[in-house]
Amino acid sequence: MEGLQDGWDESLVERLRKVYGGMVWRLIDALRTPGSRYYVRINTLKTSRGEILDRLRSRGIDVRADETLGEAAYFPIKGPYKVPQAERRVVADKKAAESVLMGADLYAPGVLRAPRGLRRGEEVNVVSEKGHVVALGEAAMSGGEMMDADRGLAVKTLVSRYKAPKIRGLPEYSEGLIYSQSLPAMLASRILDPRPGETIADMCAAPGGKATHIAQLTGNKAEIHAFDHSKRKVEAMRLEAKRLGARITVHRADSRYLHIDYQWLKADKVILDPPCTALGVRPKLWENRKAEDIDLAARYQAQFIEPAYRILKPGGILVYSTCTMSLEEDELMAERILERGFQPLEPYPRRGSPGVWGRRDMYIRFHPHLHPAPGYFIAVFRKT
Repeated sequence: MEGLQDGWDESLVERLRKVYGGMVWRLIDALRTPGSRYYVRINTLKTSRGEILDRLRSRGIDVRADETLGEAAYFPIKGPYKVPQAERRVVADKKAAESVLMGADLYAPGVLRAPRGLRRGEEVNVVSEKGHVVALGEAAMSGGEMMDADRGLAVKTLVSRYKAPKIRGLPEYSEGLIYSQSLPAMLASRILDPRPGETIADMCAAPGGKATHIAQLTGNKAEIHAFDHSKRKVEAMRLEAKRLGARITVHRADSRYLHIDYQWLKADKVILDPPCTALGVRPKLWENRKAEDIDLAARYQAQFIEPAYRILKPGGILVYSTCTMSLEEDELMAERILERGFQPLEPYPRRGSPGVWGRRDMYIRFHPHLHPAPGYFIAVFRKT
């Protein structure tokens, strides 16, 4: 796409160059695309992958089984397509533009600017605030209405750069049979290897993907505690668990103090996917973060190591994962975990590539320019 280097802070690019060297701009170019696969997890608490594949294919939907994870399926993402030019433009905010890039419609809250003379029914280009043309659409509101409204459909997308399925519109979604989740995120729960009868803690659980996956893998026969500090996210997680039929106990808590506030908690296994810079999330038309944001995130993430150690039983298992790609948040954080009193374990099953620093073969990385997945890091440890 045009303006490859626009919107990427130089200090951030240099941090990524420490990992990717001369491939850094190839990586960034890949991040601007959604990749070739849109993954969902089949909720085997309620159905089977075969049943879901049959249902979707009977309606002419192209869906395929993942090669190794039995609960994973994916929809091929189509594109890139050439977007026809229109005379008028509607400017969308970053998040909305990235959704429209994938074929979503544009809603009023995502509109930054619209021509006041724009009439309903006119064709318009949806563009990002930095000028990326992401779709051709039909105005569902006048320009003035788009600027004044705080809800409602603003532009119906006709042609987008890429086309992905609208998962939330499928009956299988409303029935709780599928959950939108990336392959690496599913892999992290698989590597944890949860078993029936175990006590398992998900320290930074929202939106609940890993906690509900763990419930699924154990047939709802494990004691699963999911933590998040946001009241809104906690309520949303409870609703999501209900939709999926997953038995988890959701707590509103700051996981940096679990060993103090939940002294009764003694876990066999812990999964820690802390807040991070999310540099691996795609599609990403540009990135506002700087190198200092990586340092701030790493300092915050380090505060979860002690409570993870303290709530684990001796010999307990910790899986650490992030959806980012900096050394500070990935391999260097893994080294800090080892220093606290953990030993590294070989992750299984393996997908993706080895790590890029230190005990490389003990880590897993997904690289957006090499894999049809977001940038991601996974490591697994045993408490000694």
